[in-house]
Parts: sequence; structure tokens; C-alpha cells
Amino acid sequence: MRATWSERLRDLGIELPPVVAPLASYVPAIQVGRQVWTSGQLPLIDGSLPATGKVGAAVSAEVAYAYARQCGLNALAAVDSLVGIDNVERVLKVVGFVSSDPSFTGQPGVVNGVSDLLDEVFGEAGAHARSAVGVPVLPLDSPVEVELVVELKDGVKR
Repeated sequence: MRATWSERLRDLGIELPPVVAPLASYVPAIQVGRQVWTSGQLPLIDGSLPATGKVGAAVSAEVAYAYARQCGLNALAAVDSLVGIDNVERVLKVVGFVSSDPSFTGQPGVVNGVSDLLDEVFGEAGAHARSAVGVPVLPLDSPVEVELVVELKDGVKR
């Protein structure tokens, strides 16, 4: 029998952060049938951005990778608060936005920060479709933002 996702997180030494409070008029996540869609999650830690600016200029791709991972943790926290992380069947989709210097073309490598996290936590159930999009600016001048869509086990209701 497979360990629960909560047990897997604990075994990996990963603690989900508190859910990030919305910065405007939206909710962190919403359930539609057997899916949970998260709002875009910034790499906020204790309510603050660790850095601001464009990836490829003010922020290195390596640092942005870590921020994408933090976005993923924040998204998982939103899912957990809504339906419980152990009710996730699989990850369906990741959308990663990278605030990019015009010459920067490494968006896929940055968004690997969240994809690698999902693989680490969920294994095969973390394999997902994905978009990695370069944009000129993100809220609060964040370097990255991530959205998740997950599928739930049968019968999970909020």
C-alpha cells in the first residue's frame, strides 16, 4: 500500500506553508467536480517576496527555479486547505509565468522548479501537462507565478 501524500511530504521533510492570503478579489483555490484549480501563486514566504525583478537580469535562473518550487508549495497548501492533500489523485496541469528580461529564454528550466517538486512528492501521479510562459511583469514585480490543476479521488467534496 502506498503512503499517503501527507506521509510522503513528511518523509521528504517538506512542510506545506500556511495558505497565502489573496492579494485581491479571488480565492486561493476552487473545486469544480473532481478538479481543484489554484489561483496564481507567488513565491511568498511569510507574506513577503524573497526577491523582485526580471529573471535573466535581477534574478538568476537558478534562484527563480527555487522560487517556482516555493510557488508550487504555496499552490499545494491552497489545495490542502480546500480538500486535503491526501485526496489528490494526480496533478493534471501546471502553468508557470516567468517575468523575463527580453533576452531570457530559459522559462522551461525555471518552471522545472515546480515540476520537479511535484515529481518528488507525487511520483508518477505528479506527471502533468505544462506551460512555461515568459511575461514582462507579474504582480508585486514577482519573478515567477504558478497555477496548478489537480484531479481528486472519487467522491471528494469540500
